[in-house]
Amino acid sequence: MKGKKKFIVPLVLLILLGGVYKTVLAKPAKTEKPKIDGTVYVLPKEFLLNMADGKYAKLSVALILNKSEVLPAAEGAASSDAAYGSLEQEPAVRDVITNVLTDANSNELVERVGRERLKADILKQIRQTTDVKVDKVLFTDVAVQ
Repeated sequence: MKGKKKFIVPLVLLILLGGVYKTVLAKPAKTEKPKIDGTVYVLPKEFLLNMADGKYAKLSVALILNKSEVLPAAEGAASSDAAYGSLEQEPAVRDVITNVLTDANSNELVERVGRERLKADILKQIRQTTDVKVDKVLFTDVAVQ
């Protein structure tokens, strides 16, 4: 009987120490921060614009909205000819995008550095002229002719 106790007591002690380590001393598992922290809202109607240099641009735009920005729940399916989506101030946002892009040359949309500058300008203008809480502007499709 004493032989069994000599084996069981250290085993129970080892299990207890392992449990204490796991719950108290071990570092918690890292949770990865999401790469996109917010809601991606794709503006439902694409843009067809005259650029400052006389060329045309056709593009789709998406916004990464701040987590605090809440979109109203969609009530039923939107009609196929709906001009705007569920973003409350979407016409004002579209106006900002149109104004910034029509002042730009087509080369700015074609070149990466130019696109990033245009996105930054759009973001700045949206923040200044609307109440929409946008973290980032995305050009999802771009064609220049």
